[in-house]
Amino acid sequence: MTNFTKREILAGSFATALAVKAGTARAQQTATAKLPGADVTPVAAPGPFKPTDASLSTYKTPDWFRDAKFGIWAHWGPQAVAGQGDWYARFMYVPGHPHYEHHLKTYGHPSEKGYKDLLPLWTADKFDPEALVTRYEAAGAKYIVSMGVHHDNFDLWNSRHHRWNAVQMGPKRDIVGSLRAAARRRGLRFGVSEHLGASYNWWYPNQLYDQFWPKMGVPYDGADPRFVDLYHGNRDEPFLNRPETWYTKNPEYQRHWFARIRDLVDNYQPDLLYTDGGVPFGEIGRSMVAHLYNSSIARSGKLEAVYNHKSLGSGEFNKAWGVQDVERGVLDGIDPLPWQTDTSNGDWFYNEGDRYKSTDEVLTMFADIVSKNGNMLLNVVLRADGSLPPQSDQLLTELAAWMAVNAPAIHGTRPWHIYGEGPTKPKQGAFQERAAYTPQDIRFTTKGETLHAITLGEPKGPVAITSLARGNPHERRKVRTVKLLGHRGRINFQQTDQALVITPPASLPTRHASVFEIHFA
Repeated sequence: MTNFTKREILAGSFATALAVKAGTARAQQTATAKLPGADVTPVAAPGPFKPTDASLSTYKTPDWFRDAKFGIWAHWGPQAVAGQGDWYARFMYVPGHPHYEHHLKTYGHPSEKGYKDLLPLWTADKFDPEALVTRYEAAGAKYIVSMGVHHDNFDLWNSRHHRWNAVQMGPKRDIVGSLRAAARRRGLRFGVSEHLGASYNWWYPNQLYDQFWPKMGVPYDGADPRFVDLYHGNRDEPFLNRPETWYTKNPEYQRHWFARIRDLVDNYQPDLLYTDGGVPFGEIGRSMVAHLYNSSIARSGKLEAVYNHKSLGSGEFNKAWGVQDVERGVLDGIDPLPWQTDTSNGDWFYNEGDRYKSTDEVLTMFADIVSKNGNMLLNVVLRADGSLPPQSDQLLTELAAWMAVNAPAIHGTRPWHIYGEGPTKPKQGAFQERAAYTPQDIRFTTKGETLHAITLGEPKGPVAITSLARGNPHERRKVRTVKLLGHRGRINFQQTDQALVITPPASLPTRHASVFEIHFA
């Protein structure tokens, strides 16, 4: 999912409302086709997990995920071609939206040049998965996630049930398979994301037409029955910017979804499967979760799989069934169950005019998440050709420099009694990720007997940690030593009745955030 500007909501809602009103008057041929895999009853692989609340609620997050803390996501595909950002395939069919205007000027009218015509332009000729995964690992990522299929209904693997895929068209490469191979060679965990569940309703606008001259009433290319297996042919169920309209009620499409995602899971054996929304389609979606878990147990002898889903009002949500994902947001405290934030350093897809997050923003948000028992899954934006824009390249370089020193405060850690202290109180929930942290904001992580205190900024003077004042309720032992990760010299400190006051050196070993390693007597 994504958040919207007011203009986008109004443009999309207005166009959809007009189309719904006019739909019965259209003299267009209804395109229908048998969907591959839809004739097979969705059933999970044999194993202990069943598609029920009671069974899925026995899930326990594997230790590898809790230890990893950081994943990098290649949220990438043909929509990057236009260089206009997220949801291009939808909004290029919505008059009044900037994506529509861009498409009209750059490629032509969507009745003549539609999304299908962008697919050959996605050649990915500079995509080097080995080089990218090397950079991702150096930046501290312990799991790599590939886009499997976005809402544009284009599979990035050698899809058994869908001809519109990256092996047969566009780059003519197995994107998922190549990233998986690069991750496995480095001993990293691998995941895939699926956004297919929402595609049927999300892409309703491709069935529409302009409400004005000179192309008034001329159907967009999505209405062409030759391409119904790409565009769905859905003229009855629009996504109306409300969560209850995110997933279709079409039973044939639901079974088709299961067949394609099972193909992805069975052939690429991901450690993590991410769904963009709640668990879709009732028992069918729950069967997919059970299938993921049972397949993992069959391969590994124990449950090693993670399923990410969101509490956004779409589909079913129960954080006990897997790992809760919070899109572009955080929680306001420690959750006893592991969770994840997914976010991006820029727009979800490459946007030529984008504002990118600074390394300060990424690292301070990351430390806040880890202190609360969470992981960060970070999309590092790629251009359509597979290369890194300068902002993404710089971010990876700076993350690598910081993690080379401070990874002990991240990987393999667990929350302390409290997540932190300081003046800044981030808002909880999706799409609430902006917070102006200061060096007075402190976040805690633990590993064994060691406590890490992470300043969410570069301290320019004494650091006072009130949570570690003498006689505090969290730790009765006195502070014995304080070290600054990356600094070889002695660190002076004083534990008073008001705070633990640490004097950092004039020259800090790393930028963006500092980590003090604290040991007790």
